[in-house]
Amino acid sequence: MVDVKVPSVGESISEVTLAAWLKKDGDFVKLDEAICSIESDKATLEIAAPKAGKLKVLIKEGETVAIGTKIAEVDETATAGAASSQAVPASAPQASSEAKTSSDKNFPSPAAAKILAEKGIEANAVQGSGKDGRVTKSDALSASAPAKAPEVDHSLKNLAQQTMASSFSREVKREKMSGLRKTIATRLVAAKNTTAMLTTFNEVDMSAVMEIRKKYKDSFKEKHGVGLGFMSFFTKACTNALKQFPAVNGMIDGQELIYHNYADVGVAVSTPRGLVVPVIRNAESMGLAQIESKIIELAGRARDGKLGIDEMQNGTFTITNGGIFGSMLSTPIINIPQSAILGMHNIVERPVAVNGQVVIRPIMYVALSYDHRIIDGRESVSFLKSVKEQLEDPSRMLLDL
Repeated sequence: MVDVKVPSVGESISEVTLAAWLKKDGDFVKLDEAICSIESDKATLEIAAPKAGKLKVLIKEGETVAIGTKIAEVDETATAGAASSQAVPASAPQASSEAKTSSDKNFPSPAAAKILAEKGIEANAVQGSGKDGRVTKSDALSASAPAKAPEVDHSLKNLAQQTMASSFSREVKREKMSGLRKTIATRLVAAKNTTAMLTTFNEVDMSAVMEIRKKYKDSFKEKHGVGLGFMSFFTKACTNALKQFPAVNGMIDGQELIYHNYADVGVAVSTPRGLVVPVIRNAESMGLAQIESKIIELAGRARDGKLGIDEMQNGTFTITNGGIFGSMLSTPIINIPQSAILGMHNIVERPVAVNGQVVIRPIMYVALSYDHRIIDGRESVSFLKSVKEQLEDPSRMLLDL
């Protein structure tokens, strides 16, 4: 029997929650096949089988265990056929000839089957993208339950009663807060209670950036293999502005001020498990294409729960984009121990005055929340003004102005 233990996931993490078993007790697992997912207070990771063999589950889903705890065993002497037969209870009826096998169309993987069961969706209702039409985990995550056709009642009174009954309920749902959500809550409250946080605002005419994207998006993607998005422009503008105003890129450590000669920019990413902030290292030395590629890579792995702890730590500045959800204006909370965070918002055509004339331009409101203990008002306003000027005249980015 080969032990399966909880691996170390970070220096400051002593325990994790067993989020889900991707394989059932008695299943035959292959070498390096994902058998379960664990959730720490910072990330969700998968544990792979150390050997091929029959799996014996020792810890239930939802339990919190210490690092190094044995959660399962793998009997490497078992064969695939033996493990499968032993996993079926003796009282189970004999499978019919129509039972699905792993080669049948729409047969879900174990992880996909679990997700579909939770959603109440039949596997044969999902179009699989895997080999031989097999339903994968990503297929299950993107699947949605078919809308049920409402029963038609021609009585106006009964129809009103049905509408009221479906709209309101006295039911209460209670679920355990995940480790990641608890950490987010703790850090947000700490940021509000321990920093002298203020927010300054400005507006950016996005005409120039949108014109560049429109003119070069096809050739940019053809050469670099990634799209030209807004985030790379903002990241580049911020790193240039951080050179001019180092306090915005600094932090407080006890009675000392720390200033960084580099810009490790965190990009807030919303995932099904909560908000995570992967960090782009040395963003100040990257071009637009490199920034776009890194953002796509980090955001994709963040949503899949594949980020390492070290990829979400030690950022010096953060950018968050509430505009993708339609936010017009917000006051983002500092990602401590950093001292500032830039908030992007949606782009809306608004009337503005240009050379004495009222014209319609695509405008974005931007916000900079900052810790007034290290950043003065002059520096915060000047930093945001520099970002605005670079975006409205992108040639400033090339000239580092």
